Amino acid sequence: MPETKNLKILGIDPGTRVTGYGLVEIRSNKPVILNTGVIRPGKFDDHYQRLKYLHERALHIIDQYKPDVMALEAPFYGKNVQSMLKLGRAQGVIMAAGLYRSLTIYEYAPLLVKQSITGMGRASKEQVAYFLKQLFDLDEIPKDLDVSDSVAVAICHFLQQNKPAGKKEYRNWNDYIKKNPGKIK
Repeated sequence: MPETKNLKILGIDPGTRVTGYGLVEIRSNKPVILNTGVIRPGKFDDHYQRLKYLHERALHIIDQYKPDVMALEAPFYGKNVQSMLKLGRAQGVIMAAGLYRSLTIYEYAPLLVKQSITGMGRASKEQVAYFLKQLFDLDEIPKDLDVSDSVAVAICHFLQQNKPAGKKEYRNWNDYIKKNPGKIK
């Protein structure tokens, strides 16, 4: 029987001050954390220098770890439009690095990531980190919660790819009856 290649997923929690990354490999249909870390563009005062640094570091991480796909947490719309714009730019330069290295990019909403890991879409970063610590029998919770969030994004991608196709949905009872005439007497 031919050996199947293990899937490497690079999870990213983008940020303009701190960006977390987590490399997860799927072995025998189980996620294994290979490496984690942070990129700290916040050390630059200039926003454009931060973006340049994020892009360069993302390229370096991709070249070093050679992931098969990249999964990113999609920006969460808060009250500050300027923060959202800056976060979108950070995500964009990271995506550009992945695309430049021919990676397929996936985005997941924060609620879906949290739901996938904890079962609660409104879980805190600390709760996500705690669940990952338990799931992977880690000695301690990562000090930087952006790291645990990036691992959560990678695992969310794995779980979403293995999700069975959903059954047909129905808009209303009339739609159900029309699509299932043999079930109605």
